[in-house]
Amino acid sequence: MDQSNRYADLSLKEEDLIAGQNHILVAYTMEPAAGYGYLEVAAHIAAESSTGTNVEVSTTDDFTKGVDALVYHIDEANHEIRIAYPFDLFDRNGTDGKTMLVSFLTLAIGNNQGMGDVKNLQMYDFWVPESKLYLFDGPATDISDMWRMLGRPVENGGYVAGTIIKPKLGLRPEPFADAAYQFWLGGDFIKNDEPQGNQTFCPMKKVIPLVADAMKRAQDETGEAKLFSANITADDHHEMCYRADYILETFGEDAPKVAFLVDGYVGGPGMVTTARRNYASQYLHYHRAGHGAVTSPSAKRGYTAFVLAKMSRLQGASGIHVGTMGYGKMEGDASDKIIAYMIERDECQGPAFYQKWNGMKPTTPIISGGMNALRLPGFFENLGHGNVINTSGGGSYGHIDSPAAGATSLRQSYECWKSGADPIEFAKEHKEFARAFESFPGDADKIFPEWREKLGVHK
Repeated sequence: MDQSNRYADLSLKEEDLIAGQNHILVAYTMEPAAGYGYLEVAAHIAAESSTGTNVEVSTTDDFTKGVDALVYHIDEANHEIRIAYPFDLFDRNGTDGKTMLVSFLTLAIGNNQGMGDVKNLQMYDFWVPESKLYLFDGPATDISDMWRMLGRPVENGGYVAGTIIKPKLGLRPEPFADAAYQFWLGGDFIKNDEPQGNQTFCPMKKVIPLVADAMKRAQDETGEAKLFSANITADDHHEMCYRADYILETFGEDAPKVAFLVDGYVGGPGMVTTARRNYASQYLHYHRAGHGAVTSPSAKRGYTAFVLAKMSRLQGASGIHVGTMGYGKMEGDASDKIIAYMIERDECQGPAFYQKWNGMKPTTPIISGGMNALRLPGFFENLGHGNVINTSGGGSYGHIDSPAAGATSLRQSYECWKSGADPIEFAKEHKEFARAFESFPGDADKIFPEWREKLGVHK
C-alpha cells in the first residue's frame, strides 16, 4: 500500500524543522527491494516507525495524524532518505518525565528494517533539538574529573595511558592483581576486559581486594594517582548494583578512582542508565562489545558506530570506545575522527546534521585495539589532540622489558607527538620508547622502515 500521501511531505524544509525544535531528525541510507520505489518505501518506513501499519485502520483520528513521522528528503542517487519524528512520539519516564533511548530505538530502527519492501536500511545520523537536550541524562562525569584526580589541568589535561589486563581470561586472582600492579608502575588507567567479571577461577570477592591493594602499593611507590575501570556488566540490574557496591566498599578511600565498565551495546540502554543514575559520581565507561555485528562499516542495516557513540552521550556515558581510526587492529579509517569530535565538542557537524550540545558534558573517546607506542604518533596527528583514554593491552604487556616500561613508552609516545619531535630522534633519548621498536618490529618496519640503522639495532 502506497502511503506517501500521508507519511511524506517533500515540501518541508530541514531548516524550518530545526527552527521548530519539535522533531528528532533521522538520516538513513536506504535501498528499496526490487519492484518498489523510493518514495513508496520511505513512506512505509515512516508509517511503520510511527502511527501507521500496512492497511488503513478505523481507529485513526485527527490527533493521531498529527504525530505522523514524515519523509521530508529523498536523494535516490546517494540512497538517502531523511525522516522527521515528532518528539511527542517518544516514550517518557513516569518517574521524572525524561526521555527513553529505548523508545527512540524502538521506533527509529524497530520493525522498519525487516519489512519486505526494504532491501537495506541503516541509520547514519540523527539530530536532537537543543531545546530538548535537558530531557536526556547526559554524562555526570567526564575526562576532566580524571585529570583532576591525576593532578593535571582540567582543560587539555592530555593523554591517559591505559591498558587491558592480558590475557583477558585465564588469570587467577594473584596473577591478575600483579599484572595490574606492574602496569600501574608506569601507567594511569587499567580496564577490566569485557569478559572479566566473576569467573569461578577468579571470583570477584577475591580478586577485587587484591587489585585495590595493588593500586595502593603502586600509588605509594610512584607518588601518582591510579585509575581502575571495573566491569559491573550483568543481566540483572540488581546484580550490577551488587557488584558496584562491593567494588566501591572494597576500594574505600580510593573509590573515586574507580570507573564502572558497562557493556552498553549487548546490555542495552537500560544497563547504561542503571549505572548512570545509581552511580553518578563514578566515571561511566561504555564498552561496545558486539557492536561490529551491526555497526561494522560493511553493514547495510542497523546503525553506524557514529550513531552508537552519539547516543552514548545522550545516555550519559563518560567515555566510549570509538575504535582506532585505522591505526590499530579494529575496522575503520582516519575519517572516524568525526565520531570523537561529535562526542567531545559542544557543537559539531556530523555526516548529515549539525548538532549543538548546549553545554552537555562531553563523552571521552576511548582508543583501544592493537595500539602501541609506535602507532600512537600517527593517531594523534590525525585526531589533532591527545585528550583521550588509550587502553593498550599488547602494547603494554608486549613490551620487551616490562608492562611498566610499556606504559612509559605510551606516555613518551604522546610527549614525542606533542613536542613535534622526530620519533627516531626522540627514541634516542627515551629508552622505553626506543625499546618499543624492538618490541614491535613488524610495526616498526612498516611505520619507520629505516629504524634499525638509525637506532643501531641489528637482527
